[in-house]
Amino acid sequence: MNKADSERIATLFESLGLESTDDEREAEVILLNSCSVRQSAEDRIFGKLRDYELLRESRPNLVVGVTGCLPGRDHDGKIQAKMPGADLFFPIRELTELPRRLAGLRPDLVQPTGETGEDYLAIAPKRDDSRHAFVTIQTGCDKFCTYCVVPYARGREASRPAADVLEEVRAAVAGGVVSVTLLGQAVNAYEAPDKDYFSPDNPYTNSFAALLWEVNNVPGLERIWYTSAHPMHMDDEVIDALALDKFMNFLHLPAQSGSDEVLRRMNRRYDSARFLEIVRKIKERVPDMALGTDLIVGFPGETDEQFQETVRLYEECRFDISYTAMYSQRSGTNAARFFPDEVSRSEKKRRWHEMQALMEKTVLEKNRAYLDREVEVLVDDFKRGWCLGQSREMKLTRFRCDEDLSGRTVIVKVTKPMAWMLEGELVKTLR
Repeated sequence: MNKADSERIATLFESLGLESTDDEREAEVILLNSCSVRQSAEDRIFGKLRDYELLRESRPNLVVGVTGCLPGRDHDGKIQAKMPGADLFFPIRELTELPRRLAGLRPDLVQPTGETGEDYLAIAPKRDDSRHAFVTIQTGCDKFCTYCVVPYARGREASRPAADVLEEVRAAVAGGVVSVTLLGQAVNAYEAPDKDYFSPDNPYTNSFAALLWEVNNVPGLERIWYTSAHPMHMDDEVIDALALDKFMNFLHLPAQSGSDEVLRRMNRRYDSARFLEIVRKIKERVPDMALGTDLIVGFPGETDEQFQETVRLYEECRFDISYTAMYSQRSGTNAARFFPDEVSRSEKKRRWHEMQALMEKTVLEKNRAYLDREVEVLVDDFKRGWCLGQSREMKLTRFRCDEDLSGRTVIVKVTKPMAWMLEGELVKTLR
């Protein structure tokens, strides 16, 4: 989501006549697009601001700003008060105000003309990758998981009109994009405000499934994926849409915990039995669907037995990958207000390492099943005689090549499956 927002920021800066630079020492304006999911992400923002204070010694007119999630959750001004070095401090939804605010600080640098509108998502993104596009369809979250700052940083759930989403997808494909990732804080909670825009041939009544069907029918598009889904919105139609021919053979579905008691304290609104039922239905619809997940270990009050319930959930689902986080308290959340952070850091680390070892063992076992199989790969990079890209199962795949095939879709026969990569031989180039 932050990468997609940054692409819109780049467009806006260019419209003001500014050029990008990779060297911060050359910059007239630096805007930090912040994430608040973990404390460590916010800490990096404070660290960068201290670095920029040193830059001001030689560049006194340097403008430094902070946007994104961190200002979005600063409802009492306490966070901004800790950032005296930030000339601009605003949530991403106020991006369209940036030209006016910047002109007030540096009229010699920026003289905005015309109105940019109120919806920052209407700004066309400047994409670095000509073959892949991130397309935001939904922002905010109404779930209020007790550990999460997203509802406070991004606001309540809001869905873009289907017409706007599809216009952006079609424009991206016209520009050469072949792979699209649909984005939302609770992406499958999408509810189209213009349902009448959907084709009369669309077989789905669920707005999200219907949107997937429409995107799937955009000519020239090869791959569709979305993140991040919430289990409570994985109804039968959304699961059925996983079988659309352009959908990636991979789904990321955060479980967070395998303990019903921990899930209750997290306010996740499902239990382990419901999660396992969803996984069963997914495997029935798409038997070889690869699954990823998010897990939190050391949530307040989590006993070792409750942690072992998470281990058993992982073993039953056999996820292809998991992103495991040690619980960190986030100010302003209900977990911070009501649940003492009583699991020691050493115990959190122990549980993290146990989950990591289980994941690496499982991933290697699952990847070995790809030996001698052919996989379809969209090449992303070319380094020292190797082409690298993602298979449709989101498996990083590499193969020897004599030329840069970046942007091409190829078939690779797997000859060496590893834990974090499939290695193989080029069979043929498709597109």
